[in-house]
Amino acid sequence: MTRRRLLVLLLLILIVLQFRLWTGSGSWEQIATLKRDIKAQRVINDDLQQRNQRLYSEVDSLKQNLDSIEERARNDMGLVKKDEDFYLIIENK
Repeated sequence: MTRRRLLVLLLLILIVLQFRLWTGSGSWEQIATLKRDIKAQRVINDDLQQRNQRLYSEVDSLKQNLDSIEERARNDMGLVKKDEDFYLIIENK
């Protein structure tokens, strides 16, 4: 093999390796995209974990505290105690 052919062969190998580095599976762009997706997913997961913690606290409060159950029944279901009068005030827009 002459030096010229060897140089051309090495140049082709370099071009192929560079092409794979910048495009295709495992490329720099794909890795950067995956890192951005992971970061976004972590933010979503943190928000959902905080939401779950609030729900666990609410469930625990409802299990332990009868006042919480009464407040929930009044606000969400419109229930009133015996011998109580219920007044609904409707504001005009």
